[in-house]
Amino acid sequence: MTALTVTVDPAELGFDPVRLERIDRLLARYVDDGQLPGWLMLVARRGQIVHLTRYGQRDLAAGLPVELDTRWRIHSMTKPITSVAAMTLYEEGAFLLTDPIARWLPEFADMRVYTMGSALRPTTVPATEPIRVWHLLTHTAGLTYGFLHTHPVDAMYRAAGFEWSAGTGLTLADCCARWAELPLLFQPGAEWNYSVASDVLGRLVEVLSGKPLDQFLAERVLAPLGMTDTSFWVGADAKDKLAALYVADPESGRAVPDPLLGRAPDHPPTFLSGGGGLVSTAADYHRFTQFLLRGGELDGTRLLGTRTLALMTRNHLPGGVDLETYGRPVHAEMPFRGVGFGLGFAVLLDPAAASTPSAAGEYAWGGAASTAFWVDPAEELTAVFFTQLRPSSTYPLRTQLRQVVYQALVDVPVAARLREP
Repeated sequence: MTALTVTVDPAELGFDPVRLERIDRLLARYVDDGQLPGWLMLVARRGQIVHLTRYGQRDLAAGLPVELDTRWRIHSMTKPITSVAAMTLYEEGAFLLTDPIARWLPEFADMRVYTMGSALRPTTVPATEPIRVWHLLTHTAGLTYGFLHTHPVDAMYRAAGFEWSAGTGLTLADCCARWAELPLLFQPGAEWNYSVASDVLGRLVEVLSGKPLDQFLAERVLAPLGMTDTSFWVGADAKDKLAALYVADPESGRAVPDPLLGRAPDHPPTFLSGGGGLVSTAADYHRFTQFLLRGGELDGTRLLGTRTLALMTRNHLPGGVDLETYGRPVHAEMPFRGVGFGLGFAVLLDPAAASTPSAAGEYAWGGAASTAFWVDPAEELTAVFFTQLRPSSTYPLRTQLRQVVYQALVDVPVAARLREP
């Protein structure tokens, strides 16, 4: 594991040290009020850590504190890692973004699209557009999640055994075969909807590479980046470092053990979820954000070309619109207004519309247990936040984190520097 430590006087990189303390005061209140079990926050600029704090406990029942090497379920923060893995194959010419995925996953040929009716008696029509690789990367394939609870097709996913997890004993290939039997919410490319698309993308990686997803990720992304504590499960040597998973009690609002997903991922899973299956550490995910900030390279190891990463982190929604215009008003890990979507990341288009002090071009995502990260290329700033409270919409943590991080950045703003003669 890479050692974590503050490496520079924050003032040297434009931060007011006193203002940085506001981050800790804000987050500590959540723990003191019983709303979060504990947390870890890391802020870096120009590759150097300027703020690194932790508070509370990783396991309330056992009385174990949050530590720098605590393991966290990162859920949907797995998605950007899977997207990077897929794009390493793209750079080798394994596929075009416009290729229909049925070329390698024939179960997704001849898809049908929901038009009306209930989950028990849906009316469907043939898809007029094939699901393409681009649709998987941008969540515009027409797939969905059972836990969204907003559409009859969501209910069909739940009836098939897919809400927060896959059915017992199913492999990634099995899941894709079952998802392909269900109708799409819309014609591929017509809208944006949060979905199992990243899991299907993980299966595509398996077929194209001829390797299980866990092996491919380890060999092509995690090991090269030194992310040695990131995997789909934790072994006996690290099980006591795993943070427990919590939900908010509906009556008291206090964090209580998660009865649904709280089981420890302590053995290799049958279902390798490229959309939400990884466990990681702050040190590892910090390395991932540095790889992104540096344009696809870290410590002399280049996984992606600079132009590929630039393509991934621009808005791909047709016409340059935001998620509020093109997306469905459902659960997501980020706000919709002023935010677009790239190849695996949400991309900030308009800070004013999104009500955030971040700079345009920031890209980010989060996980179902309220974890989050963002990369702000204009300010050369990265941040990672870890806790374990599901769902991520329980508290406005991600919005508040940006408020308290950027208020501590007191040098001349990038926009002002660009206007200087």
